[in-house]
Amino acid sequence: PVIRIDGRLVMLTNYGILDSETAQGLVFTLLGEEKKNRFLSEKQLELERVAKEYFKDDPILVKIAGCESQFRQYDSKGDTLTGRVNKGDLGLMQINKYYHAEKAEELGYDLYHVEGNMAYAQYLYDREGSKPWNSSSKCWKKEMALEQGNQQLALNK
Repeated sequence: PVIRIDGRLVMLTNYGILDSETAQGLVFTLLGEEKKNRFLSEKQLELERVAKEYFKDDPILVKIAGCESQFRQYDSKGDTLTGRVNKGDLGLMQINKYYHAEKAEELGYDLYHVEGNMAYAQYLYDREGSKPWNSSSKCWKKEMALEQGNQQLALNK
């Protein structure tokens, strides 16, 4: 069931309480690609394709992007997407500007644009793994496990 707690929609599951973004990521994984495409906008689907190509060697970053931003770099007003909990989290990969803006700028990455956001996420992942995105790990770890399970099932056919 889906309920509202402190103004936020949450889903009660066997895994515990999931916030709406985590629940959405899990539902999309369970639905599969074809049905998921009915729920995402064309811009989100295009950004997902871009992320899949960019992160083809590290597909976990695609799952993280889906869980963190639902494949959005910009909000409905055209401004860079900011986090619901922490307004310092920016864009597709929800990179926190307070911790990472200086280093990103030093490297020539603009976190406010998708290319710079993805490039800095790759830089961060290469140095720290998935640790910077642990707060959304309930979502992307389940998605990775489900995907690996589906791949295993396909191999067993």
